[in-house]
Amino acid sequence: MTRKVSAETPAADSRPVRQWRQDVVELAALLRTWWASRHGHAPPDDNDAGADAGTGIGTGIGADIGTDAGTDTETGPSVLWRMRTTVQDQPGSLAALCIALAGRRIDILSLQTHPLARGTVDEFLLRAPGDLAAAEISGSVSRAGGAGTWIERADTHDLVDAPTRVLGLATRTALDAAELPLALRQLLGRCTIRSLPGGHSAAREGVPVEGALEETDTVMRLRAPEGGVITVERPYLPFTPTEFARARALVELDARLGPRVPHGQDVLTLPRGNAITVRRADASDLDAAKAMHARCSPRTLSLRYHGPMGDADRYLGHLLSPRYGRTLAVQTASGRVVGLGHLLWDGDETEIALLVEDDWQRRGVGGELLRRLVSMAREANCEHVYAVTQSSNTGMVAAMRALGLPLDYQIEEGTLVITARLDANPVASPRSFDHSARD
Repeated sequence: MTRKVSAETPAADSRPVRQWRQDVVELAALLRTWWASRHGHAPPDDNDAGADAGTGIGTGIGADIGTDAGTDTETGPSVLWRMRTTVQDQPGSLAALCIALAGRRIDILSLQTHPLARGTVDEFLLRAPGDLAAAEISGSVSRAGGAGTWIERADTHDLVDAPTRVLGLATRTALDAAELPLALRQLLGRCTIRSLPGGHSAAREGVPVEGALEETDTVMRLRAPEGGVITVERPYLPFTPTEFARARALVELDARLGPRVPHGQDVLTLPRGNAITVRRADASDLDAAKAMHARCSPRTLSLRYHGPMGDADRYLGHLLSPRYGRTLAVQTASGRVVGLGHLLWDGDETEIALLVEDDWQRRGVGGELLRRLVSMAREANCEHVYAVTQSSNTGMVAAMRALGLPLDYQIEEGTLVITARLDANPVASPRSFDHSARD
């Protein structure tokens, strides 16, 4: 069961303006008292230039925005936390929460409010003493009236304010259609994103043009630009209407701009003296990819696609679509495509796949593609990548081992799955190519 949510007005806030101002004034007075007691001197009073009861909160809290976790002269080592909690929609609720945090020597670096039909979800970026556990923070919040509290460790990237972060994600999406799933994942945190093609019978069933949130608020479905549906799941933390509106705006931006990939390319020289070009590929390379399939041996295609060779061409439309990942093509000086490397978004997993034409194998082409795909996965903040092949594919195994990363092998009925963990520093290895030109 789904419900429609307006992207323009996430939710109506029923607080009268007079109550909001009372809440703001009360919180400002409490923060002034806490700040004076902590630093031993009083801040400027309301008669000083620039002082105003309606802006005092922004000035007081804003003094800490943009700082990093580290060492505070009064509290020692500190830790960054992201926290969400729901408070009652009444004056004084936010003030009580802030005073509870101040009592534990916790600084509020940023605050976003998400008004709902019942209550308000407040999202904090906190800097807390290093010896303060998450359970202690959430316990203090609960005693101050917070409910449904969620908290996890944050890092310096979370110090960027929400509008700046959203604009950055919009820019990345505008430059590269393959960035949309990644932008949604970074916008919404840890979540699973799946794309259902437009030809699927259930693709648009029950999904209005403006998208929908399920009744539990843990699943959102959005109309994909190419006619399918993008499903985003986050069971551990319900989506707010504001998050739904931001996600929908990114998808609408992608739809308006249409298919696009960056046009940069690298020209490399093989050890045997052949020059090749490595570049991004998309649906416009479909005919060239089919021609490469025709030149590949049945064994090469079998190692890559694990199925009937007559169906190999059917996969290319999906693989070359930027909606499902990124593809790199290796092109000869004559313009013929002789290798393809795919980085595929598979829910919350990331798959790597390679295909190199028989006559160009064992020249280092596959290793170069693999290194570049892994670098792209790191840039996308992927924690690991996996490759599915056959246990007899010694070339793929050797290429994965050459990455110098921790590997995990799983074999079942002749199918080999190799997983590389990307949070470890790779072991340096000699490059097979020399860069001779770059466009």
